[in-house]
Amino acid sequence: MPRYRLTIAYDGTEFVGWQKQEPPASEHPDLPPLDEPGQDGRARVALRSVQHVVEQAVRETVREQVDLVGASRTDSGVHALGQVAAFTSTPDESRGVGWPEARGCDTLVRALNARLPRDVLVRDAAIVPDDFNPIGGAVEKEYTYTIVSGETRPLWDRAYVFHTWHTLEAARMSKVAEVLVGEHDFEAFASINHGRQSTVRTVFACAVEEDRTDDGHRLVIRVRGSGFLYNMVRIIAGTLLEAGRGKIDAERARRALDTGDRTLAGPTLPPQGLRLEWVRYE
Repeated sequence: MPRYRLTIAYDGTEFVGWQKQEPPASEHPDLPPLDEPGQDGRARVALRSVQHVVEQAVRETVREQVDLVGASRTDSGVHALGQVAAFTSTPDESRGVGWPEARGCDTLVRALNARLPRDVLVRDAAIVPDDFNPIGGAVEKEYTYTIVSGETRPLWDRAYVFHTWHTLEAARMSKVAEVLVGEHDFEAFASINHGRQSTVRTVFACAVEEDRTDDGHRLVIRVRGSGFLYNMVRIIAGTLLEAGRGKIDAERARRALDTGDRTLAGPTLPPQGLRLEWVRYE
């Protein structure tokens, strides 16, 4: 029973997020109901999530009911360059189902991409050990958040950046970013409904890269860590934006970490500027 790891890129604009969402059909009468009802016996529909779309493509390709598990539950509007997901196939030549190793991973990638919509792309496939866990096995992830500041509002890449009219000082942002590196309690940098027992996380690196062009001042916030809380990177980005405006300094960021006071950190920026870059495993 080979287990396959997929590296997936997607434009999150038209998705409800990575995670499958199957609400009652009565809430979405415009969508076709699923073949099987939910645990409560009521008819369900599938909203357009990345997990659902890729899982359906996998099932059509290998001709069996597989479950696809992803490493990171990106929100609606969030993009990914290196999302990781995995599924296990059970080949049975007599029934013509499954994807045996002999067919090859490159062929699997081509077959999946032929069935996927234009805003999702499987970049790579590999055979991994049977116990490979995309979530629990991840030791490091990197996200970027892109901000454009200036009088010219972005047009062509408006779905992938956050625009602000404010002038931002990258040096100020970098000083606050340095405070966030290390193992800290990031309660002040998470949504109140984060759903985790512990808010302690380790940030390995947090940096601000800038590029000045005729179209404006572009800043890319690059955050690398062992794991992240709900909306943590978007709140870090909001905190650094306020730092660039001179509203938050390094001392205030330290107090936010020490006290867990959400009001000391910055706002939660919109999802479109956020992208999952990669996930690393042992």
